[in-house]
Amino acid sequence: MKPAAFTYHRARTVPGAVGLLAELGEDAKVIAGGQSLVAMMNFRLARPEHLIDIGRIPGLGTIARDGDALRIGALVTHHAVETADLGPGFRVLSDAMRWVGHLPIRTRGTVGGSLAHADATAEWCLLAVLLDARIVVEGPAGPREIAATDFFQGVFTTALEPDELIVEVVFPRPAPRAALAEFAERRGDFAIVAAAVDLDTPRVVLGGVAPVPMRVPDAEEALVSGYASHDARIHSRVGEAAAGAIDVRDEPGVSAHYRRALTRTLVARACEEAATR
Repeated sequence: MKPAAFTYHRARTVPGAVGLLAELGEDAKVIAGGQSLVAMMNFRLARPEHLIDIGRIPGLGTIARDGDALRIGALVTHHAVETADLGPGFRVLSDAMRWVGHLPIRTRGTVGGSLAHADATAEWCLLAVLLDARIVVEGPAGPREIAATDFFQGVFTTALEPDELIVEVVFPRPAPRAALAEFAERRGDFAIVAAAVDLDTPRVVLGGVAPVPMRVPDAEEALVSGYASHDARIHSRVGEAAAGAIDVRDEPGVSAHYRRALTRTLVARACEEAATR
């Protein structure tokens, strides 16, 4: 299928893009890599009357260290993160990119676009919650920061206002012992379940089991008890706690039992990977 008719606008600055969003209102959508939006438009699941292209705005495609923090611009691609030398403290970000679609998608899809799309299984959404990221957005009133835990509000729903634009995401602290694992029926498909673990916080975050990335306090408590251990029995116990804490139902092609089993396995796997770092 082809998308419905729309008017194309190219923004050359952040204030210019914000001005267009304010002027055009909810009939406008921002496009950068277009890996999610274009597919939705082709299937007529999204019918914006205006597209605002931010792909050539300078300054949004950089990765920079700021003390202990890591700042990633909204236009940075998944592949740029995958191939960047982020140091051991942020290795989890680079390693997680291997789960994002296929190489052509990773070379065009952007960090800001993934966060704005807010798929509950998307790697960037899980990583943002796992590492206490702050999403920096800019609107007519100027810039503001939104904690990742407040940013994701529901199915494909965020705290981003219609006239606001994501400009960067800030990861405030290193996470040298963190890992992400997921499972999809085919390589590159959306995950059925994804699990991210940070042993140093400690924190466990799941995707695919709730409308937004979900922290699991019961699993985090189990992780505390075996914090310094490489024992596979501890990892299994954390997985069991996570599987027991989720509220899932049978869905076409994926039973609740199967999703719990995946959760149990993937959390334990992420713990094991994180512990070896």
